[in-house]
Amino acid sequence: MRPPPLPLRRVVIVVPSLFTLFNLFFGIWSMVLATRGEFYRAGWFIVFAGILDTLDGRVARISGTGTRFGAELDSLVDIVSFGVAPAFLMYQVEFTTGGQASWIFCYFYVMAAAIRLARFNITQAGRAKAYFIGLPSPAAGMTLATFYPFTQTELYASLHGVPWHLTLTFLMIALTILMVSNVHYPTLPRAGFRTASGLLGLALIVVILVFGIWQHDVFLFPLGIAYMIYGVGRAILLGFFRAPAEDEEAEIAGPIVIDETAQSYRSGGVGGGGGTQRRPGTGGGAA
Repeated sequence: MRPPPLPLRRVVIVVPSLFTLFNLFFGIWSMVLATRGEFYRAGWFIVFAGILDTLDGRVARISGTGTRFGAELDSLVDIVSFGVAPAFLMYQVEFTTGGQASWIFCYFYVMAAAIRLARFNITQAGRAKAYFIGLPSPAAGMTLATFYPFTQTELYASLHGVPWHLTLTFLMIALTILMVSNVHYPTLPRAGFRTASGLLGLALIVVILVFGIWQHDVFLFPLGIAYMIYGVGRAILLGFFRAPAEDEEAEIAGPIVIDETAQSYRSGGVGGGGGTQRRPGTGGGAA
């Protein structure tokens, strides 16, 4: 007997997670290539992971198949692709000759990426948002990943007077701090033809795509730096030290509260009491 056909919706639900798993694939492959000294390809594979990270969320929203599982999987994968992989690449490219303690900058970068993703899950995941709180880890990871391709350009060769080791050290520190900061960074603008903001967003996306494909080596690393600086400059102009709104402060720094109002357990078994109810943590053993 033939098995019943798989429902189409079940297949569609799996598609965003497939994008996420291919994101992980490119992140792992990037680290493998970095161990072989193929830094150019390793950097671009992290960029490919970033493209897939953008697509999985878009596909989930368009198809209406976003799930809690998908959100958690996406964050776990992002720690690898935009935390561990870029840090490992930068260590191989720049910090292996920087002394015995230079790896600590890579550790703090990965730590910040993990904290940033955990905070995102409890404050912004699954919500419509006009900005990110803190520098997004894909932006930070792709900024580091595109540094080595940038070193293969004539522009980099003309900047021979720049102390690149010191500059990259400060860049790692800046990315680490900004990922766990409260600085607001804009999301990808919405493109459209009906409003001025939609047309401006469309023009910006087209410019990024054209130069990202045509002059990718020389364009994307400065673009990442510009995005990083834009958030800081905007925060300073709008009042970097102003206190956050009450709801924002609670979301960012408040305690995690588990709602137990809908949870109950029946105490059946020995001693009767089958009709009584107790909540978790009110008389049971240690979890």
